Amino acid sequence: MKRFLPFLAAFLLFAFALPSAAQILRIHIDGTIQPISAEQVSRAVDTAQARHASALLIEINTPGGLLDSTREMVTKIESSSAPVIIFVGPNGARAASAGFFILESADVAAMANGTNTGAAHPVTLGGGKIDDVMKAKIENDTAAFLRSYVSRRGHNVEEAEKAVRQSISWTEKEALDLHLIDLTARDEADLIRQLDGRVIHRFDGSTQTLHLAGQPVEELPITLRQRVLGWLMDPNIAFLVLAIGALALYAEFNHPGAIIPGVVGVIFILLTLFALNLLPTRYASLWLIALAFVLFALEAKFVSHGILTAGGIASLTLGGLLLVDGPIPEMRVKLIVALAVSLPFGLITAFLMSIAFRARRNKVVTGSQGIIGELGVARTDLSPSGKVFVHGELWNARSAQPLHSGAQVRVVAIHQLELEVESVPR
Repeated sequence: MKRFLPFLAAFLLFAFALPSAAQILRIHIDGTIQPISAEQVSRAVDTAQARHASALLIEINTPGGLLDSTREMVTKIESSSAPVIIFVGPNGARAASAGFFILESADVAAMANGTNTGAAHPVTLGGGKIDDVMKAKIENDTAAFLRSYVSRRGHNVEEAEKAVRQSISWTEKEALDLHLIDLTARDEADLIRQLDGRVIHRFDGSTQTLHLAGQPVEELPITLRQRVLGWLMDPNIAFLVLAIGALALYAEFNHPGAIIPGVVGVIFILLTLFALNLLPTRYASLWLIALAFVLFALEAKFVSHGILTAGGIASLTLGGLLLVDGPIPEMRVKLIVALAVSLPFGLITAFLMSIAFRARRNKVVTGSQGIIGELGVARTDLSPSGKVFVHGELWNARSAQPLHSGAQVRVVAIHQLELEVESVPR
């Protein structure tokens, strides 16, 4: 037993030397609400629970986003064993549309000065018109989803529902006065100071006292995968990357063996397709993008005086605008971006294709075939064989008609290393 005592002592010293597990974890949600946002919140909640954190602080600034991703985030927040604090900040930030649902789901809902929230009326993808019955069903379902947890958080259900049915928005002061949030704060430090010692009511009905004073705040960084995909979740970026990938593949097809353009093109297109798979994408719009490339190729082959190129640019622009069927403008490709990509891309592609087609139509000027049609001078009599001087070189030649030395000749064919020539009148 004695021989184990040193090991036991070392273990106890190591255990006591470990820092306290209690801490405040913090993440930032800045931008549209989409699958990567839901994944970020889910990971943060799991980490806070695993570390027994004192609280999870989510600082949010969003114009809204996808309802499915919002439901995932709300469900994860409600099931968290660690208290979740959602803070709309910094000054000037907003938690609009989907952000309002997420804000109301928190154990503590707080807003910074000069912020706003609300305007949570459900919007159909693409903004298309729907019949009154379907509109009522979507609105009622969304309102019921909000009511299902707002009352359990001790907030004003009647006022909260107005955000869904009437698209009402509130400033931080108005939201506090209407009991839609729990408090306002100047900044994060002020928020933590106000929350220290505060008793909160959890979603399961229990109460808990927050002890946040002196707790270190640790930023939980997003993973590289989330960073890349979150960047690609911007439909404007996705459309641009798709166009660059297509242009790189075109360069590879015209210069086989270059390798680098082909690799870059495949990677860019696969990344875009992976991101589009997470967004509300109209895949039919990809046919418009494919049609644009067909029109660019036809412009190079047939003289249309720019009509086919204009059609290709229009098709590429429409394909970009219709690519992502987002519920809010921030989740759709902007017209200026679609034009900024389509115009130069169409002109460059048509120009490169025209060069390629012209090169294929031109007469061969290298190798043995390049000498056909060249003029030369007979250096010996050709009756029928002899020597001719063509293109700076002396060749064996044959003529169907006898020719005298010094006669001007034209090459009409080549057979192995012997030229077939004909007389050219002076």
